[in-house]
Amino acid sequence: MPKRNGPWMRFFCGASMACLSAAAASAQMADTLLKPYVMNHRAVGSSPVDLSFLEDAPAGKDGFVHIQDGHLVTDGGKRILFWGVHLTDWSKGSVLLPPKEDAPLWAATLSRYGVNLVRLHFLDLPSPRGIIDGTRQDTQHFDSGQLDRLDFLVAELKKRGIYVDLNLNVGRTFKPGDKIPDYEAGHWSKGVTLFDSRMIELEKDYARQILTHNNPYTKTEYRNEPAVALVEIVNENGLWIGFHPPGPFFEAELTGQYNTWLKETRSAAEIASLRELTGVQADQAVPLLKSSEVAAAPQERFHAEMSFYMDVENHFYQDMSAYLKTTLGIKVPILGTADHSHSNSSYPMLTSLSRMELLDGHVYWEHPGSKEAKNSPMVNDPLHSTVVQLSRTAFAGKPYTVSEFNHPFPNDFAAEGIPIIAAYGSFQDWDAVVLYTFEPKLAPDWPSYVGDPFDISLDPVRMTECASGALLFRRRDVRRALKTVERTYSREQVMDSARMPSAEWPYFTPGFPLSLPLQHEVRIASLDGRLTEKFAAEQASPIVSDTDELTWYTSPPEEGLVAINTDRTQALIGFMGANRPVLKNLSAKISNKFASIVVSSLDSKPLAQSSKMILTAGSRVANTGMKWNDSGTALTEQGGAPTLIEPVQGNIILRGIQGATAITVTALDGAGHPLGDPRSALQTTDGWTFTLGDPATVWYFISVSRR
Repeated sequence: MPKRNGPWMRFFCGASMACLSAAAASAQMADTLLKPYVMNHRAVGSSPVDLSFLEDAPAGKDGFVHIQDGHLVTDGGKRILFWGVHLTDWSKGSVLLPPKEDAPLWAATLSRYGVNLVRLHFLDLPSPRGIIDGTRQDTQHFDSGQLDRLDFLVAELKKRGIYVDLNLNVGRTFKPGDKIPDYEAGHWSKGVTLFDSRMIELEKDYARQILTHNNPYTKTEYRNEPAVALVEIVNENGLWIGFHPPGPFFEAELTGQYNTWLKETRSAAEIASLRELTGVQADQAVPLLKSSEVAAAPQERFHAEMSFYMDVENHFYQDMSAYLKTTLGIKVPILGTADHSHSNSSYPMLTSLSRMELLDGHVYWEHPGSKEAKNSPMVNDPLHSTVVQLSRTAFAGKPYTVSEFNHPFPNDFAAEGIPIIAAYGSFQDWDAVVLYTFEPKLAPDWPSYVGDPFDISLDPVRMTECASGALLFRRRDVRRALKTVERTYSREQVMDSARMPSAEWPYFTPGFPLSLPLQHEVRIASLDGRLTEKFAAEQASPIVSDTDELTWYTSPPEEGLVAINTDRTQALIGFMGANRPVLKNLSAKISNKFASIVVSSLDSKPLAQSSKMILTAGSRVANTGMKWNDSGTALTEQGGAPTLIEPVQGNIILRGIQGATAITVTALDGAGHPLGDPRSALQTTDGWTFTLGDPATVWYFISVSRR
């Protein structure tokens, strides 16, 4: 949930800001290369790249999603991998819950792009956005019209094989009628919802109302709905050392709970020592640390308070989980919250989350809310990539999901994000990858431009790469790593990690080689065991996965590239300089400085034997009239319609295509329909060659004829 509390990714680009400015300026100088290209989800007609064949409709037909052997499965133990999106409404003209007449359209659209999970996020906003009745002075009643929209949407998604991830507490803002002292100070109440008794009572009541609600279109209560894949308790929530409760009431409540906890878990002598360290008398409460005091706090005081926070979080999640499972009878896995801030250690929080059924992570490459510089390529910083950041959270023997990720707009290098996360997510054996976000537009004639950093719906490159990412991840085109590297931490290490310097990000494990997640699967084995062992540094260049299917090139400097070389999907993602690798069935000679080229079979056969393929070719995306600041790190003007693309130009060679007598290539428009007549590839000694760039597009359908 990046709008208010998302993870803020720091900027990294070689050695200096000069690197960023040079990269940004050079990328933006060639604006004459930009051509109009707009997405059109409302157009009717069939598309040769329709991925709805991936769906196993209706969702839940094989029973409830559950966990077996550390992964999400359906009845019978069939593994299910989720490739998903959110539905949100941040940009102008968007809607969180589409009107009933549009729900079939959006469900069908997501199915065509290979989506099989929708994370239902921000439902607890007031109407006319969420389902809480916005006309009342409390947040305890639902708006019947909005609830009907939700029910119909879920039914339409279910019909097409799309599951839902039901979020409980996300953006709820309490009101006077909720009878919460100092409710205004609580606002979104991040952190407070984990310890305030009245808020927890209201969270349980909300869960009861929504989960026992009978959907008239599916004729099933949500707690008994097999199309609900997961239930999340809270979103991006947590307590941390130096946490400052919002307002005197909540500060007194948390301090009181701390002192009660001390009496229950510490001896009189230990409490006396803490009072001495904090300078309070025997009849006074031991105060909590302020953020400015954390770094210099004595170990005794620091550890006591860290232990308290960890116990509060654990009690909250165990209590809520028991309520959902035992009292309400939830049948699907329950997720606590996400590891959502990679700029500091998450291990104290993970001690409670790892006792839940599965783990989850959020990440954004150069989040627009960050104060750091932006608009740099991730391929130049593999050790701090979104892959490495997310990989720190996965636990041995438990499913791992990524319920939020994105390369937010504008970023000249955003084309790298989706295919890289899809490939390495498969390599790391994750269970779900969910893009934040897809924003349905309310008006049929809404102008096509990118109105929000996170919205992929009208972004030509990120939207079409959603399709190629679905094939790559859901089919497991990249094999799971051959070797798993497990690490353990002592309880003291876990607590002390909260005071580690930011230079240790994102793993906060000194000496741990950050290249390992790009070479092997990585998991946490224990947060209450032996000290972390020393791992041998693997400083290979390029960085090659142990399956030999993924290669992250780091040379020449500042011209990184990721190559995906599997039987069914092959890709070149990054800087398109000379001496780029030749893959099993793909090579490219591209004039663009930076691009992402992904080719996948559409018939599940290896590319060498496939008769149908999809090719996505993406580079920059911009809005008409969009303007950058002088440093090329932020926009001064968002711009408007139409969206513009820098078409990928050059030659593609398909190699080793067995028995081919002819190959045709069809450019596609923003609805996935043919953009002109098919063009024939030319057979040469190197393979079948064809040219990209005219007409301007971001994806192509490839047809192979054989004898």
